[in-house]
Amino acid sequence: MAFQELFLGRQPILDRDQNLVAFELLFRSSQVNGAHIEDDLLASATVINHAFSDLGVEAVLGRYTGFINLSAPLIMSEVIELLPRDRVVLELLETVRVDAPLVARLKRLKTMGFQLALDDYLGHEEQYTEVLPVIDVVKVEVKDMAPERLAEVTRRLRRFPVKLLAEKVDSREQGDRCRDLGFELFQGYYFARPSVLRGKRLSHAETAIMQLMGMVMGEAPGAQLEQVLKHNPDLSINLLRLVNSVALGGRTRITSLSQALMMLGRSQFQRWLQLLLFGLSSSPDARFPSPLLVLASTRGKLMELLAAQSPRAPAALCDQAFLTGIMSLVSALLAMPLTDILKGLPLPDEVRIALLDRTGLLGDLLLLVEALEQTRAAEVAAQVQRIAFLNADSVSEANLAAIAWANKIGDTP
Repeated sequence: MAFQELFLGRQPILDRDQNLVAFELLFRSSQVNGAHIEDDLLASATVINHAFSDLGVEAVLGRYTGFINLSAPLIMSEVIELLPRDRVVLELLETVRVDAPLVARLKRLKTMGFQLALDDYLGHEEQYTEVLPVIDVVKVEVKDMAPERLAEVTRRLRRFPVKLLAEKVDSREQGDRCRDLGFELFQGYYFARPSVLRGKRLSHAETAIMQLMGMVMGEAPGAQLEQVLKHNPDLSINLLRLVNSVALGGRTRITSLSQALMMLGRSQFQRWLQLLLFGLSSSPDARFPSPLLVLASTRGKLMELLAAQSPRAPAALCDQAFLTGIMSLVSALLAMPLTDILKGLPLPDEVRIALLDRTGLLGDLLLLVEALEQTRAAEVAAQVQRIAFLNADSVSEANLAAIAWANKIGDTP
C-alpha cells in the first residue's frame, strides 16, 4: 500500500483561566518535536495541506481555532482565501517585510472576515504601525524580555485594538507577570509543549478510487467517470484486469474503459471499484491476491447472497449488502477512522448505520458474517435465529459460494 507518512505539530493556546481556546499548527518533518525550517513558504503550505486536506480540520482542531504561520507569498496568494475563515487565525511571520501591497492585502483579508495575528513581536512597533490597526492578536515573545521592557511594550500596544498573547512562556513567573499586565492569551512550554499528530496520506490511485466511488453514488454521467479514469492510467489498467477476471465469467474480453462502463453498468462498476481499492495492495506480478482483497470480496459477496434470501429483497438491498461488506474493512485498509472515510461518500442511510452502529437488517447480516469469519459458533447461531429468513443450511451454502467467487479474483480468463 502506497502510504506517505505525515506529521503536524500542534501547541495549545490558553486563556487567562488556562482554558484551551486554540492551537498553533506547526511544521514537523518527523515524530520528533521541533523542526529546522529552511523554507517558510514550503513549511506553511505543508501545514495547511496536512491540516485541511490530509488529516482533516475536525481531526486536527475539533471545535477550536488554528493559528497558521504565513510567509509573504502565501499571504498575497488567493489560495488562503479557501481556508475556513471562522476556524483560522492568519499569523504574519516576523520575517515578512511590511510594504504598501502587504498592508492593502491584510486590509482585504480583514474585510473578508479573517482574523490576523502578528508573530514573535519584540516591541518594534514602528515597522508595524500601518498594519497594527487591522491586527487582531499580537504574539509578544516574552522568553528573554526583561520585566521593564515587557511592561513598556505592553503599554504601547494598548493603543491598538488588539488582544495580547504571551508567547514562549517558560515559567510560572513569566505567566503571572503577563497575566498581571493584562495579557488575554498564553502559549509556551510552561503550559504545554507541542504535540505531534501523525497520519497517512492516501496514494494518488486510492484518492482517485474514492473520488470515483463518490461520483458513482452521486449518479455522475459516464463521460465524467471515464475522464477521471483516463487521468489515472495505472488505475485503468488494474480495473480492466480485475473486471476481466470475473465480471462477465470470461465470456467477453473488455478492452476499453467506455466498454467496461457500458457493459458493467453503474452497480457492477461500483463493486469493482470497491474491490480494486483492496487490490492495490497486491503487486501486478504477485502470485496471490491481497489477503485483505480476498476477505473483503468474500464478505461482500456473502452479504449479497444472504440478503438475496429475503422473500422481500429488492435488488437495491443486495447491492447495499455487498457495499456494506466491502466498506466494513476499508478502515483497516486505509488506516483511517471509518467516520472520516464515510464523510466523503453519499452512502444510503441503511449502509451507514450498519457500518457505524451494526443496526438494521444490514447490521445484523454484518454481525453474522463477522461471527462466521471468526468461527464463533454460538454467535452465528444467535444471528441466524435473529434473521427470520435464514437457516443454518442456507448460510453454509452461501458461505461456500462466496468463498468460491472470491477465489476467482485475479485469475486470468
